[in-house]
Amino acid sequence: MDLKFQVHAKIAKPVAEVFDAVYNPKKLSGYFTTNGASGPLDEGKTVTWDFADFPGAFPVHVRKVEYNRLIELEWQAGDGDYNTQVRMEFEPLDGNATLVRISESGWRKTPEGLKNSYGNCMGWSQMLLCMKVFVEQGTNLRAFLY
Repeated sequence: MDLKFQVHAKIAKPVAEVFDAVYNPKKLSGYFTTNGASGPLDEGKTVTWDFADFPGAFPVHVRKVEYNRLIELEWQAGDGDYNTQVRMEFEPLDGNATLVRISESGWRKTPEGLKNSYGNCMGWSQMLLCMKVFVEQGTNLRAFLY
């Protein structure tokens, strides 16, 4: 059994605006990387994401970007010296809305890998919720969440 998951949410804004909320480091820092993101998610680049509620900045390797459609990332698994793969898909919906799907895979098939996959599933679900509130209403829901 592969350790992987997918979460999704609908956001009541056009796909370009929703995509930019992830791609643009200033916007991403407004609801997710609360201690900052070092740069835009340009294909082939490595950026850092820093969270006020977790110690240290995390390197994020941007593997593929298709504007307003797809972002693929890799970052270090919480249980070892290997990377997991993150895929974010942006699908335009009727009425200027967007469906965002986030999937992550690649953990080792160990109890610690399973535990870390559950933690990241929770984290990406909360990221989607925070992004929805930020993009639709301009509020940082993550503030004091953890």
